[in-house]
Amino acid sequence: MRVLIADDHDLLRDTLIAYLGAEGDMELDSASSFDEACERIRRNEAYNLVLLDYKMPGMDGLTSLSEAISMNGGQRVALISGQATREIAQQALNLGAAGFVPKTLPAKSLVNAVRFMAMGEQYAPIDFMQGQDDTTDHPIASRLTKRELEVLRGLTEGKSNKEIARDLDLTEPTIKLHMKTLYRKLDVNNRTQAAIVARDAELF
Repeated sequence: MRVLIADDHDLLRDTLIAYLGAEGDMELDSASSFDEACERIRRNEAYNLVLLDYKMPGMDGLTSLSEAISMNGGQRVALISGQATREIAQQALNLGAAGFVPKTLPAKSLVNAVRFMAMGEQYAPIDFMQGQDDTTDHPIASRLTKRELEVLRGLTEGKSNKEIARDLDLTEPTIKLHMKTLYRKLDVNNRTQAAIVARDAELF
C-alpha cells in the first residue's frame, strides 16, 4: 500500500509517517508543498492514496484538489486539515475526494481512515460532518455525552453495531458499552426502544 503525505508542517508530517509506518505494510512518501506533491505523483509509481494538507504552500483550495485528483488518469486524493470547515469538507467529497481527515483525529483513527481510503472507500468522520449543534439544548441530549449521541443517531438510522463502529472509528465492544450506558440513561431495555425514544422526542 503506497501513500503520499503532503504537509508543510515537519512535525505533523513526521508523526503521520511514524504512525503509518508502524503498520508495516505501507510504503510512504512525503512532500512539503503542492508542487512537490504533484512532482512525486508524476514521477513515482501510482499511490493508493495521496493526503493533501488544505493550507500548505502551493495549494489553491479545492481547485488544487481537483487538479491532483485528475493527474495521471486519476488519483485517490484526500484532504487533511485543521482549519477547513464542514462545508469545504463536503465540497471536497462532492468533487470526488477519497475523504476528509481533520488533524484532530486520534492517531489510531487516522491509521484506520488512511487504510479505509486506500482500499477504495470514501471517508469523513461522522462527528465532524454532522456535528451536534442542533441537539445540544435538547433535554435528552443534555444527559448524554457527544459519543453517546453519535451512537444513538446510528441506532435511529437503523445501523448495526458494526456499521456504527465503522462510522465512528471504534470497535464493536466499545459500541456495546456505549449501548449499555444509553439504555440506562434512557431507561430502556434494547436498541429498538432507544431508537423509539429518540424519534418520539424528535432528537434528530
